[in-house]
Amino acid sequence: MWRKVTATSFSSLKSSVFFTRLHLQQASKHNAASASAVSRFATVAPLQEKDGRCPFITFVLGGPGSGKGTQCIKIVETFGFKHLSAGDLLRREMVSNSEYGSMILNTIKEGRIVPSEVTVKLILKEMESSDNHKFLIDGFPRSEENRIAFEKISGAEPDVVLFFDCPEDVMVKRVLSRNQGRIDDNIDTIKKRLKVFEALNLPVIDYYAKKGKVHRINAVGTVDEIFEQVRPVFKACEQKALNRS
Repeated sequence: MWRKVTATSFSSLKSSVFFTRLHLQQASKHNAASASAVSRFATVAPLQEKDGRCPFITFVLGGPGSGKGTQCIKIVETFGFKHLSAGDLLRREMVSNSEYGSMILNTIKEGRIVPSEVTVKLILKEMESSDNHKFLIDGFPRSEENRIAFEKISGAEPDVVLFFDCPEDVMVKRVLSRNQGRIDDNIDTIKKRLKVFEALNLPVIDYYAKKGKVHRINAVGTVDEIFEQVRPVFKACEQKALNRS
């Protein structure tokens, strides 16, 4: 199920974190406080068994407009997973008036990327506080740096990776239709978001595909048609769990 990850695999991440912290220390007092918050976020205990069961985690990946959020709702209803949206967790933390929320908000205002350690910490916090042991992590990891941070901090890998594979023209059409009136959702900006997704997210998908964890879902069709491709993935997981018990 979950695999421990050796520290020697992450020398590049340690170097990246070191220079990120060094930069923060040289910035303003606010940035120094942010660095302290990031450091505390990073000191998280690896995931542990709960009630004798290991966490079962699925990464749900796909570009904007691929329909992964809608399918997550169906998976929760059918198979009883806990749905965790990385974006929703960050937004919720930002409006919480917590120390971490202020740091996240100011980081975004300054045009910087929220450190991976922060997002991972928020995800793990939700997992640890939940009575469920089956989790859908929606929209994370977004990059190889995200992936490495998750594996290092949690000490684990996902059991399943769902990739909702959808043509660009279909995703553009869906985003435009669901966000009418939003200034930032014109064709050019959507296509730029898709290019960013392709550049950052596809290496993550390729990495897990080599490990045999990726299930590619043809994300064209009705919600029910697409879910009929998703259903067998989790049915098979349930059967494996029964066979082990």
